[in-house]
This record gives sequence, structure tokens and C-alpha cells, in this order.
Amino acid sequence: MKSLYIKTYAFLRPGVVRPCRLVRSVTLIPERSLAHQEGLPKLPVPPLKQTCERYLTSLKPIVSEEELEHTRQLVEEFLKGGVGERLQKGLERRARKTDNWLSEWWMQSAYLDCRMPVAVYTSPGVVLPRMHFHDRQGQMRFAAKLIAGVLDFKKMIDTETLPVEYLSGKPLCMDQYYQILSSCRIPGPKRDTVVNYAIGKTSPTHITVVHNFQFFVLDVYNSDGTRLTVDQIYMQLEKIWNSSLQTNKEPIGILTSQHRNTWGKAYNNLIKDKTNKESVRAIQKSIFTVCLDAPMPRVSDELYQSRVAAQMLHGGGARWNSGNRWFDKTLQFIVGEDGTCGLVYEHAPAEGPPIVFLIDYVVKYMQKAEVVRSPMVPLAMPEKLRFNITPEIKRDIEKAKQNMNIMVHDLDVKVLMFCHFGKNVPKQHKLSPDAFVQMAFQLAYFRMYNTCCSTYESASLRMFKYGRTDAINTTTADSLKFVQAMQDPNTERLVLLQRAIQTHKENTYNAIHGQGIDRHLLGLKMQSIEDLTSMPEIFMDTSFAVAQHYNLSTSQVGSKTDCVMCFGPVVPDGYGVCYNPMDEHINIAITAFNSCEETHAAKFAQAVEDALLDMRALLEDTATAKQ
Repeated sequence: MKSLYIKTYAFLRPGVVRPCRLVRSVTLIPERSLAHQEGLPKLPVPPLKQTCERYLTSLKPIVSEEELEHTRQLVEEFLKGGVGERLQKGLERRARKTDNWLSEWWMQSAYLDCRMPVAVYTSPGVVLPRMHFHDRQGQMRFAAKLIAGVLDFKKMIDTETLPVEYLSGKPLCMDQYYQILSSCRIPGPKRDTVVNYAIGKTSPTHITVVHNFQFFVLDVYNSDGTRLTVDQIYMQLEKIWNSSLQTNKEPIGILTSQHRNTWGKAYNNLIKDKTNKESVRAIQKSIFTVCLDAPMPRVSDELYQSRVAAQMLHGGGARWNSGNRWFDKTLQFIVGEDGTCGLVYEHAPAEGPPIVFLIDYVVKYMQKAEVVRSPMVPLAMPEKLRFNITPEIKRDIEKAKQNMNIMVHDLDVKVLMFCHFGKNVPKQHKLSPDAFVQMAFQLAYFRMYNTCCSTYESASLRMFKYGRTDAINTTTADSLKFVQAMQDPNTERLVLLQRAIQTHKENTYNAIHGQGIDRHLLGLKMQSIEDLTSMPEIFMDTSFAVAQHYNLSTSQVGSKTDCVMCFGPVVPDGYGVCYNPMDEHINIAITAFNSCEETHAAKFAQAVEDALLDMRALLEDTATAKQ
């Protein structure tokens, strides 16, 4: 039996959080990837007393003594007054009756009820290494090969031959891999839905391609079920490019970047027209979307990665490529004429593992030499999707353009390519690379603001059937002691760093094994809503609001590909921090909002760089002193 080792990741957003969490090396074993699903254990409901105690411990570094004392009394009431026990029993009943007590509530509360725009606020972007083409032929050739690579990946999904991932000898839930292709988010006036068109008798056989704001249906399978070759796809893309040269078309796709309630109303208005409804349905049903972007303004090499990260998140504004998107589509690959490439994905159907695995798979596929030559069979012209633009739809588009431009100007993006060291340094000192980087974020934030803050990092729950994520308690009493000690050279700084890293590892282990705090508290809160009882006071408390206000929303994306993932901050005065730790370097994308005077992406990036270097010096100085 052949085994290969990969890393598995999980991005998620609690409310508006999209972070991910490195889980550790897992083994991939070629077998039918859904055959083991029924045998997966159910997500447990943690003991109530344990969660309450850990919750109080997690508050120590982020709230005042008075607030903590007040919360302690509320927790005691919650435990002893019978309210907590009643909700706990309700949760346990739900856990017995369902495959996963959390997944449906999580999908609703974290995604479908969230009314902020998906662009910037919830959809992560991925920047792939820069390509060296600078013309449309290079762009088309690259896009054609990328499409072929994704279709090759799809074959594993269709035949259920995707390798099963294992962690510590236990199989992981593979369900999310089956949610990313042929799926789309559908806006509603108050709550969205997600539809997966791959589930049914007739699976879609087309992708959508958008160029100059114009959408096309590209059939990627022949009538006999065989896939189009790279050459055939290239020829079809050429036809699309040539028939969409006009740039004066209305950017209908920009409507999908709006606030969800606004888009929900505009959507219902848009699909009143039969032609529009059919065109929208063709986009929604497609396997995925490819956005052929116009070249963006040139910037220096130093600013290039930051500019492309922003382009992946929002397209650059109404004047550039923001209308060249359908943000509701789960997967959108972006290929610019200037060599920029990457993707943006709508987060609701799945976390990061399938996305990252897909990226690594496609990049590897594209490095292979072409062997198949195309038969010279003429292919039908890809169908151009038509839209009838009424004055009302035109007004909706203009409003969306204005709002997108505001969003573009508000987003502050800085990509730090930290080249001094990577995972190798903490590993040499037998320290967890993830915990090491997390402590650098804690130190950077403390140095900038002279306080620490609530920090989010998510842990995969894929050991359990339909497992999503839980949150790791990253800011701890031990992390606070460490960052404070770094201000004073006379303290036992290395010992405190080691202790903070050990605590982080323990919290990570608890979260991965279904013993986290965050989702249990969410479950108790949701159970209270379901029971139609008054909301328990612990959820109306200032401490709870502080704990849920993630000034640092962080995620690790350990891709094999030298890529950068990015996402927007989750609170107005916060940072979105995504990092890809390679062996010799670390790619870190940092976002903030310009509308907040206190946050600054480039300053935080500099503080992170300084923190990482100071922590390495701490390790090396101590090692030298021992010799």
C-alpha cells in the first residue's frame, strides 16, 4: 500500500471569522473516500463544568479583574441555577438524534445568516506564484491547462477515489471535498442558501468563463463523456476572448459583491426576466468559474504580492476586475493577462482542506508535459449568457459599483514574505512551528498596543462525522506572561516562551478532539434560542462580547505550493492574518481597514517581522550560552 504525507487545514469563520488551522501530518490512503464515513464517531458534547472553567481561564488575559469577577458569578449561577444543566441536556439529546449536533447550526450562524458582503468579509483569496506570461496567448494557455487540472481532480471526486486522510491512524471526514464543485450560494432577503448541483441525476458538464464582464458557458466534456483536451479548451477560450472584446458591457457580476440583503432584493428583481434567470442559473450550476482578468496597474516588485492579494479578494474596483466575478460561486479561478493568478472561494460549503489540496494537485498537474494532441474536430462556439438590463437593474449595478469602490479603498493589505527562516528554526529547538508563529503575533500586537487581545485560530473537527471547526484559545495567561517578559531582558524569557507554546499545543489538542470552548458555548446559546427561553446572562455579558471580538483573526495555510492566502479582518478595528509556513521562509498576508485609525497592515507586518527575529535571537542566544 502506497502512503503519501500531506498536511490538512481548516478555515472557518465564527460569525465572520474565516481562519484555518494546521492539524499535523496525515496519511493519504487510496480507497473509496466515502466508504468509511458511516463509521466515523459523532462530535461529542463536552462536559458543562469543564467548558465553564476553561471559559473563565480564557478570559483572564483579556478582561479586567472586576469584569472577570462579575462573569465568575454569572457562570456560577448558570451552573447551579439549573439553566446550564437544562441546556446541556437539550444539546446531548440533539447529539443523539443527529449525525452532528453542531454542523447545521454552524452553517446557518457562521455563514448563511451573515449579511455582510462575501467579498472581503468572508471569502478568502489565494495568490499563486507569479507567472511569466504578459499576453493573452500566455493567459489562455495557462487557463486551459488549469481547467484541465481541475477536471482531472474532479475525476477523483466523481469516482470517489480521492485518497482518505488519516490523523493518528484515524480516518477523517471527507464530506467537504464533495461540496466544492458545481455548488453556489444563493442570496435571500434575510438568509442565504447553498445549492450543490452535483447531487442529482444529471451532473453539470460546463464551466463558466468571464472576460470583460461577459459570461460564457464552456462545455468541457464531449458528447461521449470524455474531457476536452488542453488544446481544445485553449481554442474555446480564444473564441470567448475574441467575442468579448467590448468593455462597455454592464458588469452584472458586481451585484454579487453587495451586502447580502441588498443583493437578495436585487437578485429577485434580476431573475424576474426569463433570459436573466436562465443565465444566472447557468452560472450557478457550472462546475466552477474562470475569470480572465484585464491587466492591473503595474507596481513595484515589493508591492506586487500585496496588490495581487487585494485583486484576489475584491478584483481591484469597478474600473478594473470587480465586475469580472460571480462572488457567490464556490470556486473562481483568476488568471490575469499580466501573469497574476489565484482564486477566490465562497466559504459556506467547505473549509480549507479541499481548496488547499485542489491547489496543490492542480499546480502539480500543470507542471506535467502535454502528451495528448487534439483531434481536429470543430467544436461549437461557447454560449454567451445574455442579460436584459432594465433601468432598475442598472441602478442596482451603479450602487454596487459605488459600494465596491468604497470597500476597495477601505481594505489595507500587506503581504510579508518573511525570508529569514521558516519552520526549520522552531523545529530545531523542538518547538511547534504553528505555536511559535502564533506567539510572534501575540508579541507584535502587545508591542504595538501595550495590551493583548482576543485571538482566533481554528481547529479542524474532521475526526468526527461532518466535523467543521472549533476555536483554539490562543491568547492565554502564559502568552501574556511571555510577551510582558520580552520587555525585560532580566526575565526567564525562553522558559516563558516554551510554557506559552506548550499551553497552545494543549489547547489545540483539546479543540481538535472535540473539547473546545467556543462551539460548546455557541451550542448552548443556540439551544436556548431553540427552546424559546430567555437568553442566559453569560451570553449578554461584557466579557462574552470581548471574547468574541477577534482583533486578531489568524489562520495557517500549510500549502505545498508557495502561495499566499488572505482574508479581510473580522472586526472594524482588527487584523486578518493568514500565513503559509514553508521550510525556509514564511508567507504572511495581513489585512486591516483604513477607516480604523488604530490599525495599519504594514506597521503590524513590521512588528511581526521584528518579533520573529527577536524570538529566533532568544533561542540562539540561550543555545550559545549553554555551550
